[in-house]
Amino acid sequence: MKPPVVLEHIKPAHIECTKDDIANLVVMPGDPLRAKYIAEKFLEDAKLVSRARNMFVYTGTYHGKRVSVMGSGMGMPSMSIYAFELFYFFGVEKIIRVGTCGGLIKELNVPDIILATQSYTEANFAYSYNGDPTHFAKPSKELNEAICEVAKKQNKKLHLGTVMCTEQFDFYSDNEHVLARVPSDTNIIGEEMESFALFHIASSFQKSAACLLTVVDSKYQERFMSIAEREQSLDEMITLALEAIIL
Repeated sequence: MKPPVVLEHIKPAHIECTKDDIANLVVMPGDPLRAKYIAEKFLEDAKLVSRARNMFVYTGTYHGKRVSVMGSGMGMPSMSIYAFELFYFFGVEKIIRVGTCGGLIKELNVPDIILATQSYTEANFAYSYNGDPTHFAKPSKELNEAICEVAKKQNKKLHLGTVMCTEQFDFYSDNEHVLARVPSDTNIIGEEMESFALFHIASSFQKSAACLLTVVDSKYQERFMSIAEREQSLDEMITLALEAIIL
């Protein structure tokens, strides 16, 4: 499986900086303002290196290792643009998505953390991207193992499993019929909108990608994560991603 062929004269259309401005390790929230928050709170000497389309990219150091933080936007199309450009034009080696999701099993509570071991989508993203008819995409085994190793050291509980990557926000759609079509041997534990594109593109470049998700709501609970809970829980996930990506 290979990435699409890009014309030699083409330059990145959505990230505006030099190749040297971006580290080969990237932590990627969906929200560009969350990227700003991560850079300012967790990185040393963080510098804004691109703000094209207000999708902020910051580069600094974490425990002496050079790391960039960039927003991906919402949905597979937006993620695919930035993941492709980071891998293809900027030589990025590892991306860890840090996002939020809805819980789809009773065992998950707000604000548990999921580590995606697989992403399933009903969409034809893979076929459109490079002719691959698959609806499943996997993260990097080595990067997931690094995340699990750090979680164990930090005494953080992770829920490992398959997530569904949708084309629309779950609250604004009727997705029960979609869940009913999932292969019977696949247990979906959470729902989000970007992981499949990230995993598939990373695999096409033979690069590493992983996805950590904080559960902010659940189909089994009439509860949404409060602002205070969200800040604390997302910080735990962010720290986990940063510690793992520099291993």
